[in-house]
Amino acid sequence: MRSDAVGQRAIRVPDAAEDDPRVCGLSAAVARLRAELDAYPARLHDRRTAEDELDALDVQIAEGVPSSDGLRHSLLLIVAAVGSVSALADALSGLRNAVELFGEAQEFRRVN
Repeated sequence: MRSDAVGQRAIRVPDAAEDDPRVCGLSAAVARLRAELDAYPARLHDRRTAEDELDALDVQIAEGVPSSDGLRHSLLLIVAAVGSVSALADALSGLRNAVELFGEAQEFRRVN
């Protein structure tokens, strides 16, 4: 959802997810990457793809605690779209770190 300010969007996190710091961190990471992508002046062939996936992440956040599979899918498409742009590297890394917090716990088995 867009706010009245040009190039800015207002994001509302649902009440159930407000207590989850991972959701708040993910929302902040999405907003940061969106802002840096909006401010990036060069023409990017896949800018629309990145913007669409950031929108998809906003939808997942708005629905509550997102699934790790959906987050990883969106992250993969965003990385493919803008991963080579060094000016966006820090924001993209922040998004990746936020997505990793939703990873499923891995069980480690001792191999005998």
